[in-house]
Amino acid sequence: MTKKLIQYQKRFSVICIQVLILLFFVQCKTHHQSMKHNIVIRQDQNKSKSMKFIKPPYLKQGDTIMIVAPAGFVPDSTEIDPGIALAKSWGLEVIVGKNAFKKHNHFAGTDEERQSDLQLALNNKSVKAIWCSRGGYGTVRIIDQIDFTAFEKNPKWVVGFSDITTLHTTIHNLGFATIHATMPGGMKHASDETKQTLYKALFGYSYGFEIPTNPLNKKGSAQGILIGGNLSILNSMIGSNSEVNTYGKILFIEDVGEDLYRVDRMMYTLKRTGALKNLKGLIVGDFSYDVEKDTLFGGTHREIILNAVKEYNYPVLFDFPAGHVRDNRALIFGKEINMEVNATTSKIWY
Repeated sequence: MTKKLIQYQKRFSVICIQVLILLFFVQCKTHHQSMKHNIVIRQDQNKSKSMKFIKPPYLKQGDTIMIVAPAGFVPDSTEIDPGIALAKSWGLEVIVGKNAFKKHNHFAGTDEERQSDLQLALNNKSVKAIWCSRGGYGTVRIIDQIDFTAFEKNPKWVVGFSDITTLHTTIHNLGFATIHATMPGGMKHASDETKQTLYKALFGYSYGFEIPTNPLNKKGSAQGILIGGNLSILNSMIGSNSEVNTYGKILFIEDVGEDLYRVDRMMYTLKRTGALKNLKGLIVGDFSYDVEKDTLFGGTHREIILNAVKEYNYPVLFDFPAGHVRDNRALIFGKEINMEVNATTSKIWY
């Protein structure tokens, strides 16, 4: 009896050890999968990331768009009324997120409130475009909590610029096109060209641009997918899931209120990642800054940018009418464009 008991005890001990080993490996595997899911793999800017961008369906009269505030707060409805009136004049139905006019410190409500409105807009099949009310700061605080599953099944246009660059680059990495354009909060003072190009971008009309050539432009022609946005935000996305691959693409950049030494630092940061090396072309929008204050740095933003890309053989176009200005022409990111820069005029067309 004692001998049998000892044998049972040995078998039980062996089984216990086997179970513990099995649980250990299961835990290791689960941890590995979790780490694999959360690890951010840097974009290799020296390799082309083959991706065909999907364009969401263009709008038509009677479609519904939703205005949400993922970043800075909007004081009240009068701020975006001109944008709402413009959209309605195009035959669109407009709904506004329930948290759009909330204020939490700098933000349009808490992170949870801003996330809730944006998620609702992404999930709602009847909403055909999302128009962000304004930029400022705050989109990065909620971007990792957004679920794009419904959006990927039923894509829609996401429109905005500045801080909304975070949304642009994140959506581009999913393979969808977006629109860089003035937001409802800026429509009160927007130029006619700003409004017309946004209409054409949303409703699927072809359009292009012809602007005077700046003497600092680098002449040449190029064809490629247009991507980009606010230079500061593009820099802040480096090393995250929202960092965009620039290989073989045409890059657009703009910024506002940045000291020239910061512009220089941001350009060299992009350069060090390889993001400037393999471009097809570079388009530079408005860079608003205190010229008198920045004279000590030496040069202008144009000369700083040109210096950062001087060894690369692609066209560079300065003074494109887009950015934090009245004349902020709409650009479709994720769509192929042609650019031609010569001695007298510069042309861009889709």
